[in-house]
Amino acid sequence: MVNNFSIYARDRGVIDPATRGFGVASGYVPKIKAAFVRRREEYGMRWPGAVYDGEAARTKYTDDLRKAAATLDLSLDLRDTPIYNPEEADVWLKQARESKADGLIVLLLDRQDHAWPTAQKSAESGIPAVIFSPLGTSFTTNTINLAGKPGCVVYSTNDFNQAIYGLKMLKAGARMKRSRCVVIKGNGRRETLLTTDTGIMLQYVPADTFINIYNTMPVSAEVINMADDYIKEAKAMRLATRQDVINGIKSYLVAGKLLEDEKADAISMDCLGALGKLDVSLPCISWSRMNDDGIPAICEADTGAIAAQVMVQYLFDRPGFQQDPVADTSDDTLIGAHCSCPTRLNGFNNPPEPFELIHHHGNRDAVPRTIWKTGQRITLLDFIPAKDRSQLLFATGTVVDNLSVPPSGGCVVSVKYKMDGGQEVLSFPGMHQLFFYGDYKKELKDFCQLYNFEAKIV
Repeated sequence: MVNNFSIYARDRGVIDPATRGFGVASGYVPKIKAAFVRRREEYGMRWPGAVYDGEAARTKYTDDLRKAAATLDLSLDLRDTPIYNPEEADVWLKQARESKADGLIVLLLDRQDHAWPTAQKSAESGIPAVIFSPLGTSFTTNTINLAGKPGCVVYSTNDFNQAIYGLKMLKAGARMKRSRCVVIKGNGRRETLLTTDTGIMLQYVPADTFINIYNTMPVSAEVINMADDYIKEAKAMRLATRQDVINGIKSYLVAGKLLEDEKADAISMDCLGALGKLDVSLPCISWSRMNDDGIPAICEADTGAIAAQVMVQYLFDRPGFQQDPVADTSDDTLIGAHCSCPTRLNGFNNPPEPFELIHHHGNRDAVPRTIWKTGQRITLLDFIPAKDRSQLLFATGTVVDNLSVPPSGGCVVSVKYKMDGGQEVLSFPGMHQLFFYGDYKKELKDFCQLYNFEAKIV
């Protein structure tokens, strides 16, 4: 096992994004083409008008763009001079296609002549395009034609943070389309595409691959030290034993070995089907720790949840909690219940939430029961795969409680969530949706438009 996988054993304070996973997506640096667009002559009476200092704006946005690209680890190709006419726009877009750019950033410093036609061409280029229009460079008559167009997002604002989120979407989309998930299930090996619009590859490997590595891996001093460190971090431990935790950490290292062997960026497993009748630790701790480390880890070989976890982690730098939805009609809440929950809900590089160690609801192994902040705003995301155009279903709400199991039955992590909008909880659609910290309904809607997913807001 190489050291760069055992991230939390080295330093649980800071997680280096370059060390997450072993697949192409984990180390991929997306290529972004960017250009300013304006007339060559002075603005004069036509908008944005002589009052607008275009050169000062260009200097400021260039600095902001370069800093953001460096922070996000993007390869930024910013055109040296603005695009001054339609012919230059055509050449620039041709170069972007030939270089296989992952995304376009079009920064408008003008409302006249070729400015919005260039934005339109960029949106129709086949390359995901983010159009940034600072105030003064557009009327709604300019933006209306691109407002809902798949393949592009328009940000009409002076707030450059929206453009930075556009960069984040381009990075997430480029990595998503190169992601590879090893799925531990069944008896044979096969590789298949999850969906065309995600580009995520699924590498199925036999369940006994995991079992064989687990049975031959020694309980080393590293495993014991990692387990003891984990127990020290826990707020409390009940029912579960130190040996349960050691076995869980061993499963974490087994899963890491599989990631390395399969050159994968994410992992999933038919957990109960593969291990339910065996004396091998279920991967509850494994998946919790991997999701904390920025490696999408998904229970029960659920392919929709694979895509959802990839999106949440790549877009928002935090893990999601895959859960089974339970209705509570006493207060019209939805309870998210499962036995594997990450702890770094505030973000990979932020302190973890407190957690307990307890048995799985099957009275075996060790499970981290993360305590969610009451009053915390959260987003729910469900990914519904489809042949041509997959759907993202999402909703927002607030955490109201952490239920104790027992005395209730079910999974030991049971987070009660009050949804916005008064949805009917008994008929809430889907299974294994992700809960994650933050109110990201608008950001998910933009991502759907940029990559042509169907957005369903509930």
